[in-house]
Amino acid sequence: MTHRKHSHAFGTITLTVTACLLLWGFLLPAWAGDATQVEPLALRKIMQELGRNMQAITGAISQEEWVQVVQLAPKVAAHPEPPLTEKMRILAYLGADATKFRNFDAQTHEAALAMKLAAASSDGKAVIQSFALSVPAGVGAYQPDRRLPMAQQCQGRCGEVQAIATAAT
Repeated sequence: MTHRKHSHAFGTITLTVTACLLLWGFLLPAWAGDATQVEPLALRKIMQELGRNMQAITGAISQEEWVQVVQLAPKVAAHPEPPLTEKMRILAYLGADATKFRNFDAQTHEAALAMKLAAASSDGKAVIQSFALSVPAGVGAYQPDRRLPMAQQCQGRCGEVQAIATAAT
C-alpha cells in the first residue's frame, strides 16, 4: 500500500510538472515577444524630422521662398535632443569623439541661424552658403566609419542606427 501511495504521488507530481512545462512553453514566446520589442531610438525620430526640415529648406531655396526658410531654419538650429538616458549612452559610446560630435551640432546650429538671417535679408547667395555649411556638419556626425561600431553598441537596434546613418549621408 505504501508503494501505491508513492506511485500515485509520483504520477501527480509528474503530471503537474508536465502541465506547468507545457503551459510555460506556450506562454514563453508571448512573454519574449513583449520583451524583444524595443522602443525606437528617439535619435531616429529627431534625425527624420531634421531631414524633413532640410528637404523643405532645399525646396524653399530653389523657389526663393525666403519667408519659409526663415521659418524652417530655427527648427534645424534648435532641433530636439534625445532623452537623457539615450544621450548618455550615445556620448559614452563616442568617448573622446563626443567633442567632435558636439562641434558638428554647434556648427549646424550656427549655420542654420546664419541661414535664417540671410533669408530674412533675401540674400540668396548667403542662404545657400549657410545651407552648404549646415549639411557637412550634420553628415559629419555619421561618417561611414562610425556605422558598424555604433550599430553594434546599440543593443538590438542595429538596423535603426544604420538607417539613421544612411539617411544622414
